[in-house]
Amino acid sequence: MSPEPSLEPSLQRIRGSLSRLARLPHAVALATLLIISSIISAHSRAAAAQTCGSQGVAVQVLGSGGPELQDKRASSSYLVWEDGKAIALIDAGGGSALRFGESGADMSQLDAIFFTHFHVDHSADFSALIKSSWFEDRKRPLPIYGPEGNDFMPSATEFVNDFFGGQHGAYRYLSELLEPQEEGSYKMQPHNVPASASPIEVFRNDDLVASAVRVIHGGVPALAWRIEARGKAIVFSGDTNGEGGGLVRLAMNADLFIAHNAVPEGATGVERRLHMPPSVIGQIAESAHVKSLVLSHRMLRTLGKEEQTQAEIRKRYSGPLTFANDLDCFPVK
Repeated sequence: MSPEPSLEPSLQRIRGSLSRLARLPHAVALATLLIISSIISAHSRAAAAQTCGSQGVAVQVLGSGGPELQDKRASSSYLVWEDGKAIALIDAGGGSALRFGESGADMSQLDAIFFTHFHVDHSADFSALIKSSWFEDRKRPLPIYGPEGNDFMPSATEFVNDFFGGQHGAYRYLSELLEPQEEGSYKMQPHNVPASASPIEVFRNDDLVASAVRVIHGGVPALAWRIEARGKAIVFSGDTNGEGGGLVRLAMNADLFIAHNAVPEGATGVERRLHMPPSVIGQIAESAHVKSLVLSHRMLRTLGKEEQTQAEIRKRYSGPLTFANDLDCFPVK
């Protein structure tokens, strides 16, 4: 993990600026103070971002927003850390590549990438992350898992080939990282995960075990994921309306459940067919006996409604509850 950034050079500049503030007009002095505040905030944020998961298992939220740019958040993406090493990436929505860099993680560290589905706000920065891996000169294969396709969406194998396939891929100049007959520093290994109503294990190595279950997200093939490391279990709901019992079974006794808070209570129509409201989140968390709940994928229609959301969830679930922001770190205890 990258060392924490030093504040000392900025503090020296700040001390010099403060000594001159008294001689400045009020408006200029105020503007200067705002700049100083932003410098301190930026350094503090960077320092906090690069300390996640230094010991034990932790989850870092790279993107806590949805598809709207006006929410001023990166779109859905999460890192699982173990002793300062980023071992798993779940989704790669727009803006997550920048947050990935801010986190201090390296693409060469990842054991695997897991996609819940291929909507833009869950997959848009995938190609940017793969390009970064080329500069890091990764030496081992990179397994990539995602749902099977249908008429609306590509499968995981199609998705990867559409970007990097040797003949027709949009970024086929990087086909050496996919095509077996080409010489590259490593190979991506895309896999389609069958849509199963009961959790199935799809990946296992010395660091982690990953299991998936089918969830309902309109007509889009979608998965929820359970990542287990060091005896700790983290479950990512992805986008789902909460129907069916698969997600409860996947999340059973999880140490951390990251659920998507994309619609408010009372949502109807298409919104409700795609996403679960707070009451359903609370019911799933309670039925699965999860130890801690984090709400992410916070869209404009739920931002500012945290009190209402919490009140609905508390009718069913009484455990720890947190609203996620970009780069938040959650140690799994």
